Amino acid sequence: MPRVSLAEAEAPLVLALDMGTSSLRALLFDRHGRPVDGTEAQRPYDLRTTPDGGAEADAAPLFELLLGCIDGALQAAGGRVAEIEAVGSSCFWHSLLGLDERGTAVTPIYYWADTRSVRQVDELRREIDVAAMHARTGCPLHSSFWPAKLRWLRATAPATFGQVARWCSFGEYVMRRLHGEAAAGVSIAMASGTGMLDVRRLESDAEMLAVTGVDREQLAPLIDRDTPATSIGREYAARWPALAEVPWFPSLGDGACANVGGGAIGPDRLALTLGTSGAMRMVTPIVDLPLPDRLWMYRLDRAHGILGGALSNGGNVPAWLRRLLGIEVAADAWREAGELAPDAHGLTMLPFIAGERAPSWNAHAHGVVAGLTLATGPKELLRAGMEAVAYRFALIYEALAPFAAAGHEIVAGGAAILNSPAWLQIIVDVLDHDVLAPPPDEEASARGAAIAALVAIGVLTDLSAAPDPVDGAVVYRPDRDRHERYRAGLARHVRLEGLLFPDGGAWV
Repeated sequence: MPRVSLAEAEAPLVLALDMGTSSLRALLFDRHGRPVDGTEAQRPYDLRTTPDGGAEADAAPLFELLLGCIDGALQAAGGRVAEIEAVGSSCFWHSLLGLDERGTAVTPIYYWADTRSVRQVDELRREIDVAAMHARTGCPLHSSFWPAKLRWLRATAPATFGQVARWCSFGEYVMRRLHGEAAAGVSIAMASGTGMLDVRRLESDAEMLAVTGVDREQLAPLIDRDTPATSIGREYAARWPALAEVPWFPSLGDGACANVGGGAIGPDRLALTLGTSGAMRMVTPIVDLPLPDRLWMYRLDRAHGILGGALSNGGNVPAWLRRLLGIEVAADAWREAGELAPDAHGLTMLPFIAGERAPSWNAHAHGVVAGLTLATGPKELLRAGMEAVAYRFALIYEALAPFAAAGHEIVAGGAAILNSPAWLQIIVDVLDHDVLAPPPDEEASARGAAIAALVAIGVLTDLSAAPDPVDGAVVYRPDRDRHERYRAGLARHVRLEGLLFPDGGAWV
């Protein structure tokens, strides 16, 4: 999707907030869903990690960073700030945060990557019908989701657990800070990624409430994605007068927004996203179909489901290898890794440095490299990591493709893949399918939030009415010989995982 200058942007404008796992951003889009050049304000941040698997951040400092992003975007808008008619937001899925009666955070934000609840995953596996839970909530039993995390908190911090009046995600915390009790709801999209919602009935899952010790009233009421909060608190109205009465729409899950922003809003187009982590998703009507073990089904809204799988390990794999190997070799080794022949390094890697989600959903998984020799160097390790991530995508795609339309397209998104043609080609060859690659600066999640807001205020007729962002995209095509070589590597990869992690259990 080409950017437009501030002078070229057509009113009304939308302010999009993009709350990601490594940075927060705010930027403007025009009435056609085109990003407005020069209006983006971004603030990076780091998760606080712990040796026992923690991945968390404090809510209040992140909120202040987000306020700074909004300040920057509005300043960049200049005299056109008065033409902003809506605010939409995308937020990282699956985060868990506990608030007290006053709306003050009493826990950190626990991210999907926090694996400290693996013991509770094992407990729940013995107590409940896991397949039935998956069918109702759309979420596999895993430490990424709320049920195991809530059990862990209740067991390890009972006093804190008892202080919580409302469990929410960071997106709902932001709305409550800005709008007060008037914005106490949660979008269907965000709630569907918790593991606490029956995604077909659209009500809290009774069994998950029982096994976590959470009361139904401690979860925010569901609201539709077009239900706005229409006024902000006095402090923020004074800070941003132009936004004082503008409708603010509830946060939507970042994966759902990425599909909308990337034009992948039906079974004829799948979104493949590779950033710090990775995912492959499609928008589909909610139907009563048995879910494959490898996949989840969340919601975009009442009419649309999101079917797919998410990797815990994507761009973080080569980033970790670069840190491990030394920054002085990173640039040359990265180029040389891209030039190696397929599966020519003699290595088999399980890239589970951040645990693993799809396709295996093994809460105990950790990284493994087999086949090391004296000849193994940085470029071989980097190449093996790139290929291993591609193999995980292939296993998700194998489960997802039967639900897609015949002749479906795959569109790529995310900085890690769009800025690395060599890695993208590896994935294309492993999948044995064409992949459309938009420009590297494509802002799919933020654009999806903006499009949803434009539909809500009646500027666009529906989510597919914005211009197609893949028009003019580069098409990457697979090579049959390379695909055959990767098939051997994939088979070896699957065999090693089965040996070391049989039945998804811990390898000790």
